Amino acid sequence: MKLSIVVPVYNAEQFLRPCLDSLLAQHVKDSEILLVNDGSRDGSGRILEEYRTREPERIRVLTVENGGQGRARNLALDLAQGDFIGFADSDDWVKPDIYEKMIAKAEETGADLVICDAEEYWPDGHRVYMALTEYERPIKMSTGVCKLVRRSTLGDQRFAEGLWYEDLAYVARLLLHTDRIAAVPEPLYCYRCGHTSTMNNNNSRKNLDLLTILDLLKGPMREAGRNEDFETLVLNHALLDTINRVGRQNSSDKETIIREVRNYVNREVPELRASSAYRLESRNRRLVMWLNYHGLDKLSCALLRLKNG
Repeated sequence: MKLSIVVPVYNAEQFLRPCLDSLLAQHVKDSEILLVNDGSRDGSGRILEEYRTREPERIRVLTVENGGQGRARNLALDLAQGDFIGFADSDDWVKPDIYEKMIAKAEETGADLVICDAEEYWPDGHRVYMALTEYERPIKMSTGVCKLVRRSTLGDQRFAEGLWYEDLAYVARLLLHTDRIAAVPEPLYCYRCGHTSTMNNNNSRKNLDLLTILDLLKGPMREAGRNEDFETLVLNHALLDTINRVGRQNSSDKETIIREVRNYVNREVPELRASSAYRLESRNRRLVMWLNYHGLDKLSCALLRLKNG
């Protein structure tokens, strides 16, 4: 079989049909769609069964108790039979030629990992082009699902379970096993934006999962001589993104969470200006990182609000 597409599903009734229709419309017919109903409490299970009955040769449905997105993907990966693995989220959709083009690129170049561009679709009708293929270094590529992975490269690698940021760990581990990466610079993946998602809710404490993920990566990355890459993850995902995300929230414990994240960064990168990962960042990003590193996160949040209007 050429392709396996993995889709975790949790309470996605409102958006599930467009997602499934887009997967069934794929030009790659030698494929399977692995749908994991992760304990949904809405009508998602009924919709999945409807589509499975319609396309029993292509669709497989696994229904389990809720265990999180990482576990759901792992259960599907254990069943996958395709030479290539693709991923989609149940509230998004894809262009009909996404996997055809990504597989062609992989076979043309010998790449183990292929990434494409995407578009954000917002409720008011506006779109935002996401040039995900224009990353500075592989370690800074998007951790999202706009990727195709060669199954032989994936091996027994699986997602972290029960944690946020499982995509970050997954991609970073892949990059430890291959540098054969190719790109399709077209917006083939469509993100549905403007509704509740994991990363825009108000649960500040779950952001500490990032520190667990970074600890899982630290040993393997440093043993492989990738300390600069590890510090890049720490600075970008903890010092920059997470501190500023939590700073915008209204939770009562956000100051405690920010302090824990900052203390982690201080331990792992004890001399910020001596870090080669820090020096490789742009001037503006270094400024925000420096402010957050020294406990001036309120000022950095204010600067970012001014910049974003």
